[in-house]
Amino acid sequence: MAFLLAQGLTGLASAASLFLVASGLSIIFGVTRVVNFAHGSFYMIGAYLAYTLTERLSGPLGFWGGVLLAAAIVAVFGALIELVLLRRLTRAPELFQLLATFGVTLIVQDAVVAVWGPEDLVGRRAPGLTGAVEIAGQLVPAYDLFLIALGPLVLVLLHLIFRRTRFGVLVRAATQDREMIAALGVNQKWLFTGVFALGAFLAGLGGALQLPRDAVSHLMDMHIIVEAFVVVVIGGLGSVTGAFVAALVVAQLNAFGILAFPTISMVTVFLVMAVVLVVRPYGLFGMPQSHQRVDTAVTARPWRRFNTPERIMVTLLILAAATLPWVLDDYALTVAAEILIMMLFATSVHLLMSVGGIAPFGHAVFFGLGGYGAAFAAKLFGASMVVALFSGPVLAALGAIAFGWFCVRLSGVYFAMLTLAFAQIIWSIAFQWVGVTGGDNGIIGIWPEGFASSPQGFYSLAFVLCVGGAMLLRMIVLSPFGYTLRALRDASMRAESIGVNRIAQQWFAFVLAGGFAGLAGALFVYLKGSVFPENLGVGMSIDGLVMVLLGGVETISGAMVGAIVYKALSIWLLSFTDLSKLVLGVLIVSLVVVFPKGIVGSLEILRERLMQRMPKLYF
Repeated sequence: MAFLLAQGLTGLASAASLFLVASGLSIIFGVTRVVNFAHGSFYMIGAYLAYTLTERLSGPLGFWGGVLLAAAIVAVFGALIELVLLRRLTRAPELFQLLATFGVTLIVQDAVVAVWGPEDLVGRRAPGLTGAVEIAGQLVPAYDLFLIALGPLVLVLLHLIFRRTRFGVLVRAATQDREMIAALGVNQKWLFTGVFALGAFLAGLGGALQLPRDAVSHLMDMHIIVEAFVVVVIGGLGSVTGAFVAALVVAQLNAFGILAFPTISMVTVFLVMAVVLVVRPYGLFGMPQSHQRVDTAVTARPWRRFNTPERIMVTLLILAAATLPWVLDDYALTVAAEILIMMLFATSVHLLMSVGGIAPFGHAVFFGLGGYGAAFAAKLFGASMVVALFSGPVLAALGAIAFGWFCVRLSGVYFAMLTLAFAQIIWSIAFQWVGVTGGDNGIIGIWPEGFASSPQGFYSLAFVLCVGGAMLLRMIVLSPFGYTLRALRDASMRAESIGVNRIAQQWFAFVLAGGFAGLAGALFVYLKGSVFPENLGVGMSIDGLVMVLLGGVETISGAMVGAIVYKALSIWLLSFTDLSKLVLGVLIVSLVVVFPKGIVGSLEILRERLMQRMPKLYF
């Protein structure tokens, strides 16, 4: 019992930092509706700045002053991000701001390595809290007890801010109905800036306070952002009290899960998240979001088929791509095959995100299931490459059938988070079920056979399947089924009132998208010769979203163009510079500012403007 008590206290201490980060994320999303992937970067910057400041400032005052100063600097950084970058994107598609924050994340990841180095940094112990306190025969660090007391104190302070100040009242009002406070004359721009600064301060403070407990690492941002999203979803979007309770739940699950369920300890947190989303989609303490009116004439440009000149151009591009085996060397062909695979994956994301209007934050689960399906068929059952490539999308489609039944009953951010929960559950199983999946060692030795064993042959196979799959998805988009999905996206209530079954139509689209993603995943396994849990991870899901957003979420061909540009830049920069993430992040942020509708969307607008300015010819 004494050991369990000590373990519980350790969990409570971890909950304090997690609550600080998650409360800031919840406040930012609740008011601005920005899915801020850079929030983990705020946490990481706070930790690194606290390390530098506490090392240079001596004494207790220097340590605690350094912690607060680090959080304040992060708050200023967060406000600048909102002012300089996100404010420019207010008229862009809402999820386009996700792309901007992802670019910031890439920049920060390489920037901290350039400034502080790649090694983990161990900070000072907190002055006056370096010892331990004996509780029930177990020694508990005094600093952990300080964090346990700090969590409720911060909760009370935030409660007072939101209940007793004008700023807090506006924040609560904006969380419930942004359109109403705008109609009442509230300056939303400065409110959003203040909210971003507050959220960044809390994240930076959470990172700085972790300094005496954990080493500072340049990988800590992705770990904390996933847990923070889990806490926000369980607690309820925009609810600080919900974030506090959910942080306690998640921290205790992490503390005791390893003891009670050692083989599936990583699954428990995401399983709880999935159950909460299914039973109470808006979280334990959240409230249903007010319906936001959308002017589809503004947010979505009419889609059409290629005209004759465009067909000719696309045909020439496809023929040019088909001739690459006779032009490029083996390495270049391998890179080209990987770009084609990512293009098919991005196109499958596009079917849900752009056509269906539902953004999957965990779509990589089907990419990974396709890879594991092919690997199981080849290694466990000795199947041929053809059978394995067929098994991958079948397993992915079966997973989509199961997960989609739950997911399509939700919409908006709740749908996105439930897909993330299912993806993380499968990722956790793949990571911990070592006997079947190989764990983090993966399954290796899966190589192409026959004509596909050469780089030229495999590229040709990938070209046929990926280009064919992408064109088939384009045909689906422009089919009656595609029009039905778009009707549900633009006016769900009207579509259902004329007899359209929303759940059935979106479920079918979910399965289609999962199957095509599974095909891409199966091809990827044969390209790399192996499959790892990372194929199912958050990073791959984010890549899919980024490719669609970069190309243009309101276009048909944007996913293809975005995948080609993003993947080509990623691979080229990786071989060109050690700061490839920083350069790629700068390029993404620049593209976001220059092309606020995505590459293809902005080019379409430019073409229309040029056509309007051309002098009319009269005969």
